[in-house]
Amino acid sequence: MRDAVIVEAVRTPIGKGKPNGALAHVHPVELLAHALRTLVERSGIDPALIDDVIGGTVDQVGEQAMNTTRYAVLSAGFPESVPATTVDRQCGSSQQAVHFAAQGVLSGAYDMVVACGVESMSRVPMWSNVPEGKDPFGPGVAGRYPEGLVPQGISAELIAAKWSIGREAMDAFAVSSHHKAAEAWENGLFDAEVAPLEGVARDECVRPGSTTGILSGLKPAYHDPVFAERFPQIEWNVTAGNASPINDGASAVLITSSETAARLGLRPLARLHSFAVTGSDPLLMLTGVIPATEKVLRRASLTLDDIDLFEVNEAFSTVVLAWQQETGADLARVNVHGGAIALGHPLGASGTRLTTTLVHAMRHRGARYALQTMCEAGGLANAMVLERV
Repeated sequence: MRDAVIVEAVRTPIGKGKPNGALAHVHPVELLAHALRTLVERSGIDPALIDDVIGGTVDQVGEQAMNTTRYAVLSAGFPESVPATTVDRQCGSSQQAVHFAAQGVLSGAYDMVVACGVESMSRVPMWSNVPEGKDPFGPGVAGRYPEGLVPQGISAELIAAKWSIGREAMDAFAVSSHHKAAEAWENGLFDAEVAPLEGVARDECVRPGSTTGILSGLKPAYHDPVFAERFPQIEWNVTAGNASPINDGASAVLITSSETAARLGLRPLARLHSFAVTGSDPLLMLTGVIPATEKVLRRASLTLDDIDLFEVNEAFSTVVLAWQQETGADLARVNVHGGAIALGHPLGASGTRLTTTLVHAMRHRGARYALQTMCEAGGLANAMVLERV
């Protein structure tokens, strides 16, 4: 029976997604090309063997339009015969690329495939793909949700209210993310996964000196009198400090079968064990990680106690803390090298960034099973289980 294994995983450092960010001068195609080129160099494979490259990008407009992944493949110097496509499942776009890539290997459609992602939020800001005054949802959605959907920041506030997550807990979780990321950098735990680019070697948003005292002074990021009247339960505790920043970055993983890996002399980092995707309430929007975790564990015939490490994308502190309340997972096993609040969240790149960090953490810690899950705009979530080979 065929399997699917990850044999290499790399990412760029993550820069601030602002005009003065460390990677703002790098075109998004070049960001992804650097990750792809490094992936091939570190694995030692002939890129002509790659059957497909599946990339995630969220704002597919401007410099990230026209199937960015294809042009990154060409810029990376791969043969013109290597195809590529770009997918969008919002923040989980490149995790979805991993699902598609692994499922292609499992089915026999592919022998070797790259899953990857990129987002340059300094050059292509969020919502650039929705011109002012245009409605991306349409009349049917408006009819189904007559009071209107809400931005993600409001969803994060609604989650805080529903799960009774206070400001202190939100800030403490954010501080922990920064401290874990800083410690991982100091201990060289990111060295195997990060591919320095044009003099940038470290993630730009990690703040080793972050404290709850500092974060407690930040103002609410999403306060709005209209939403305050509509949702009186909101306490307005989501800030820039307990949410993920905007970022630039790219990441890529190389997926093949154990048989092909053995034939080519490649060492598997982890086996892609099980997959799940789910939809959830698009008003709360970010809670799909809860049913997605339950679904993927059921498909894997595993329990939460079987999982040694978790990667739960830190779009907001409230997302991970609500997920923890519902699942009962041990936070000491969650995002052990820090998460998106500290490392950053370059939207289309984050799925394979989490996978890259996770497979290297599995090897470092000797973990047998690991679970990755991500919330996504529109009330969606991906989840997958990895197994040590």
